[in-house]
Amino acid sequence: MKKSVKAFSHCSYTKFLLLLNVQKYDISFKQILSPYYMKIAIVGGGAAGFFLAIHLKQAVPENRVIIFERAGRVLAKVRVSGGGRCNLTNSFAHVDDLSHIYPRGARLMKRLLREFSHEDAYRWFEAHGVKLVTQDDDCVFPAVQDSAAVISCLTHQAGRLGVEVRLGHPVKAVKRHEEGGLEVLFSGEGHSAERFDRVAVTTGGAPRSEGFDYLAALGHKMETPCPSLYTFSILHKDLTAMMGLVVEAAQVSIPGTKFRSRGALLITHWGLSGPAILKLSSYAARHLHDAGYRSPLQVSWAGEVNMETVRGYLQKMLSDNPRKQLGTLHPYGLQQRLWLYLLRRCGLCEEQLCGELGGKSLNRLANVLTADAYAIEGKGTYRDEFVTCGGVALSSVNALTMESRHCAGLYFAGEVLDVDAVTGGFNFQAAWTTAFVAARAMAAR
Repeated sequence: MKKSVKAFSHCSYTKFLLLLNVQKYDISFKQILSPYYMKIAIVGGGAAGFFLAIHLKQAVPENRVIIFERAGRVLAKVRVSGGGRCNLTNSFAHVDDLSHIYPRGARLMKRLLREFSHEDAYRWFEAHGVKLVTQDDDCVFPAVQDSAAVISCLTHQAGRLGVEVRLGHPVKAVKRHEEGGLEVLFSGEGHSAERFDRVAVTTGGAPRSEGFDYLAALGHKMETPCPSLYTFSILHKDLTAMMGLVVEAAQVSIPGTKFRSRGALLITHWGLSGPAILKLSSYAARHLHDAGYRSPLQVSWAGEVNMETVRGYLQKMLSDNPRKQLGTLHPYGLQQRLWLYLLRRCGLCEEQLCGELGGKSLNRLANVLTADAYAIEGKGTYRDEFVTCGGVALSSVNALTMESRHCAGLYFAGEVLDVDAVTGGFNFQAAWTTAFVAARAMAAR
């Protein structure tokens, strides 16, 4: 683990638990609370909402905590994340700069990870019955490779502690109540407004900007929400005919910008996917949103962007195999289907002998390996796995407590904040971390 991130493990969360002599990572703040018990609303039944509710009830069992979920079931994103396996955190073993994994919110996460780190999340889930495994790519999953284990853990702990869950309760507004506290108003018939001492908003899932109108009305600065972590639609029949093909170490970029990423690249029947694409969609989320999800895309199949380096590599390969046909080569370990496709892209015949390739043809080949050009025509349509870029601006939130700077008693956690990450379990870690910090502050008051 890199030194800068290893420091996150020496966090106040562990010290706080040891100070209170608390077992199995349950929190008790009773020593610092008044005897007044509160009624608390959690808006959103996702990962952050459940984690926050659980920690609130662990802190003060007498508090009444109610989760309001607009849909007919809770933890929908947990269910589908990681292909149904739930990549719930990351080991951070190869992270040396948080801005590379949190394009928005890196500074806040650096501070908050000292309070509740990936190691704390790992210990908490294992202490509550979810055995975890860390893959070679540093992603952490339930050992059973099934998101149901995480869902079962969260719902069981919430139920055991007495957290109430109300489905089909879309919240349309949170207002200051004239007699103190906050009033939560709901959409639809049959739901009366309710008054609460504290409210935490933990919604997410790429909402439309109007879903944040009530927060803006309270004075919060809002960053227009838009999706992140999605695949690219590319209308290119010859490319998509190779669906299922993976290039393990490609580099993708958006020409004319600083946005680029490296990693595995997957060709699909609609375009391109894989970690390299998902990371690029995260880095360029705002740029692509503003461009209507239409943009040029540059692909380095070789994973190398220096054309002269690739040209030299190819020249040596050709010189070493003058009597071989071009189609029999496998530069950079590329699969034959892809290599033959790239030869056709250059107007070259796969049966041509290597020794017969001229300088101009070599240049075309080096160019297509390092800077193959495509057009992004849209984003993937699998909305369930989108992560939200945007939300409540961090300038509107107290970084120490997650409390609103504009409305006392209102807190935020999870995707509703303008914090999002690349793929790899980092978004769930942000949910656990911000929820813990918010719960601690809400309970302590």
